[in-house]
Amino acid sequence: MDNIVEIEHLKVYFEVGTAKSYSVVKAVDDVTYSLAKGEAMGLVGESGCGKTTTAYSIIGLLPDNGKIVGGQIKFNGAILSKAIDRKNKKIAKSELKEQENRLRKVRWKDISIIFQSAMNAFNPVMRIGDQIVEAILAHENVTKLAARERVFELFSMVGIEPRRADEFPHEFSGGMKQRAMIAMALACKPQLIIADEPTTALDVIMQDRILKELKDLRKKFNLSMILITHDISVVAETANKIAVMYAGKIVELGDIRKIFKKPSHPYTIGLMNAFPSIVGTKQRLESIPGSPPDLVNPPTGCRFHPRCKYAKEVCKDLEPQMIMVEDNHYVACHFANDIFQQQKEGD
Repeated sequence: MDNIVEIEHLKVYFEVGTAKSYSVVKAVDDVTYSLAKGEAMGLVGESGCGKTTTAYSIIGLLPDNGKIVGGQIKFNGAILSKAIDRKNKKIAKSELKEQENRLRKVRWKDISIIFQSAMNAFNPVMRIGDQIVEAILAHENVTKLAARERVFELFSMVGIEPRRADEFPHEFSGGMKQRAMIAMALACKPQLIIADEPTTALDVIMQDRILKELKDLRKKFNLSMILITHDISVVAETANKIAVMYAGKIVELGDIRKIFKKPSHPYTIGLMNAFPSIVGTKQRLESIPGSPPDLVNPPTGCRFHPRCKYAKEVCKDLEPQMIMVEDNHYVACHFANDIFQQQKEGD
């Protein structure tokens, strides 16, 4: 199966502070993964672990102080973004311009995004239908009438009465705004959708409806999707692949069923134990002690070791490499094979 996205050794750093005194936040530090056409992957982790930065790097939506300092991103086999040597300002300026042109061609046309919190994603003084029409006209050579007809089709597809396209954002409920945001993401028939916490601030019933719609639309149009969330249960319902991120790195990656059945990184186990289950025996929920590390000065060795109950001296000194514990299941932990065997024996 061909890959639609390939992220290779990606490093994204942010400069914070003043010109005289600034720090470098290593938000994404050597991340590698790929996504096949028609595949859905969940990026999971606590707030501040780098999942949004990783996904936004694909579409080039980094703030001014954020830069790709290592690695590259490929889309349909061609380089979309990469680290640029900025020492020679003239060459760097030319390469940045070429890169922005490449991004502009695919942004929203081939790669779209469902922004976190649709409550604030729409312009409050423009009718929602007009905002989607504007997006279509900006990227496709069609008439305004044709664009408007497509908006009506999209609204019907996501369960909104087409006539409501002439209403303003404040006239929509939270769930309807989220559906309208999905309609906007589908407006130019993209190949890849990045969904950033698409069910934030919605009740559980509406969450379930939105996730079901995303799953159905992905299958209907053979879309690829990257779902960003801190809720590991959301990924179980919508994705077939998962990448667990911690402190700017991927710590576990692979097939969703295999990782849910035998999680083999202590952090993944901690995330799963923090969510209740309606099946099996009742057990007390567990929390992960401590807080995520400071990414200006991250811990040496394994970045999770200050919070890990399995940690030993080697974890403080040596960064673990990603190893395969079974087919399509990779873990970055010194004790991954031992933990995997424990999970296997516990079945």
